[in-house]
Amino acid sequence: MTQTIGFIGSGAIGSTLARLAVAAGLNVVMSNSRGPEPLADLIGELGDHARAATPVEAAQAGDLVVATVPLNLYKQLPADALAGKILIDTMNYYYQRDGRIDELESRALTSSEMIQRHL
Repeated sequence: MTQTIGFIGSGAIGSTLARLAVAAGLNVVMSNSRGPEPLADLIGELGDHARAATPVEAAQAGDLVVATVPLNLYKQLPADALAGKILIDTMNYYYQRDGRIDELESRALTSSEMIQRHL
């Protein structure tokens, strides 16, 4: 049975993991914040085991889902579509990009705990 990995984010990490997944015989559903159309070149490169979608569609389609967006966008993860899914979190906190997040700065939470709380 071929499995499907949904990707929310298609930058360097997401596209690299998608290439590896397709090479391993898995299907991938790629998404980003700009919609499916800008993913045409990547989908063409990945071939028949890949398709572009919205983040909600990628979450729904995935047997498991990889979230690979800047951490400051974690609230855009579609919580309802991810309910009951296995989520692999590749997000890292960089205050220079994400802005200062007090709970992370004080180490009251890890970034993964913050995402889990959101979901």
